[in-house]
This record gives sequence, C-alpha cells and structure tokens, in this order.
Amino acid sequence: MDMLSEISSTRQSVGGRRTGRTKMSPLAWREARWGLFFISPWLIGFILFYVLPMIVSFGFSLFNFTLSNPEAASFIGLENWRRMLSDPETWQAMWITFRFAIVSFPIGMGLAFSLAVLLNSKSLLGRNVFRTLFYAPTMVPFIASILIWAQVLNPNTGWINRLLQSVGIQAVGTNGLRWMDDPNLILISYTFIGIWGIGNTVLIYLASLQGVPTELYEASTIDGAGWWRRLWNITIPLVTPVIFYNLITSLVGLLQYFIVPWVLNNGNGYPEGSTNFYMVHFYKQAFTYQNMGYGSSLAWLMFIVALGITLFLFGTARYWVYYAGESK
Repeated sequence: MDMLSEISSTRQSVGGRRTGRTKMSPLAWREARWGLFFISPWLIGFILFYVLPMIVSFGFSLFNFTLSNPEAASFIGLENWRRMLSDPETWQAMWITFRFAIVSFPIGMGLAFSLAVLLNSKSLLGRNVFRTLFYAPTMVPFIASILIWAQVLNPNTGWINRLLQSVGIQAVGTNGLRWMDDPNLILISYTFIGIWGIGNTVLIYLASLQGVPTELYEASTIDGAGWWRRLWNITIPLVTPVIFYNLITSLVGLLQYFIVPWVLNNGNGYPEGSTNFYMVHFYKQAFTYQNMGYGSSLAWLMFIVALGITLFLFGTARYWVYYAGESK
C-alpha cells in the first residue's frame, strides 16, 4: 500500500501544479539511505583520492614548493600561473599533444568502428577467432608492447621496412624510413603503437552493434535498403551513445599521452623536440625538477582544457546522440 500511495502522489505532483517542495515519503527516504550506503565506498574513495588531491594540488600551484625542500615553501599567489601562461614551452607541448590527437584520433576511432562492423558480420568466416586475435594484444603489458614496436619500426631490421623494401620502396638503411628518428614520421609511429591496443574499443563497439534490434534491419531489407543505407540510417544512429562515450574517453586519453614517449626517449623530446608532449613537460617540471608548485599549475591547465572540451562535446551531444526512449 505504501508503494501504491507513493505512485499516486507522484502522479498528482506531475499532473498538477506544484505549490511547494515535495516531501519524501518514509519509503523514499529508506531507499535513499540504502542507496547512499551501497555507493558510500565509491564516494569515500572519490573524495579521498580525487577531490582532496585536486584541492591540495590547486593549493600547491599558489606556492613556490619543491619536493627536495618542502620546509622552504612560500606563498607566491598566481606567479606560477603567470609563468606557465607566458612560457612558450608550455604552449609548444600543448600544440604537440593536439597535433598528435588530430593525427591519431580519427584513425583510431574509424578503424575500431570499422573492425567492429566487420567482426559483427554474419558472412565473416571464423568471427570468433578474429575477435580473439584483435583483442589479444590488449593482454600484453603496455611497456612490453612499446618495446616490441620499437623493434618492429627499426629502420634496418624492422619487419615493416623489410616488407616495404620487398615491394620496391626504399625503406631500409640510412636513406630509408626512419620511423623513430624522423620528426615527420614520429607521430605516425606512435599512432601505430596506439592501433595495436584498440581491442578494448573494438569490443565496446561490437557489444553496441549486437544490441541493435534485428527487426529494424529486416524491415529495411524488405524496403530495399542496401548495406550502406542500413549502416548509415540504422546502425550508426543507434550506437551514437557508445560513439560518444569512446569519443570522450579517447580524447581525454590522448590529452594525457605520456607513457610511449617516456619509455622510448625518457622524455627528452627526441627527435628535435617533436615528442615533448604536454604530460611529459608536466612530469619533468613536477618530478624531475621537483618544482611541484609549477607542476600543479600545469596539471590544472590541462584539467581546464580537458573539461572545456568535454563540456563542449556534451553540449553538442543533443544534436547527434540518440538515446532510445528519449523525448525531444
């Protein structure tokens, strides 16, 4: 009876004019308390390991604070922020990061979705085998994968240059393709390494494709729609929430790009400073030079940039992301 009365009161509050604040029933309060109880471990962890460190890091950005001599910390206000915004190395590192995102992001997103569509095709023989093979590289430790690819892209012994040489392209030797040494090729090389690990993204796309109602395909086939029209008018609109999710996570991940250049070049920017990504610049300032105050301001700048991009994407989502059952 309590549930029926709550539903009745909810209908009346929705259908009629609200005259004041809706009072929660005892049942609603009990459900809210149990809900808070079950999510309390996550809330506590979020506050302790995310919110509080962010507040502390913002405080560090207002101090001249070094890890080697924390007792000599002094308040300098926004001096770290002024130094950061006027430092050309900061903006150069930001531009390198965005340039890599421009190169790597469309390739990774497009290839992952295309592979998911292919692996979802009923006409593909050995689908399960191919799904396993495309996902298997994600099981290899990332550091090991980076070192493997450093040898794969070796200008003299790497199998990519050997393969190109076998088809008549001058790729081996000092006059060949030096993937890791040429500033014009280094971002493509890092993109190759990123493609190696797109199995998780392919798996997410594949799960969303399998959730598309098959009756929509059957009805469109009866109406004479071809494969491309079904993909464009049915498949893509219905998986746009997953595309949006991968869009956000991929962009944030690219803005935080760090491990590959640090493992391969120890963050020295080789070749010719073309791999001095923003997070490499941040890490050197904060931990190599131990200037934690300046490093905290760099971290907050990237947070503001990532937050701005994320809010912009969420603002545009209502124009192209389709949610089933949503009224517009």
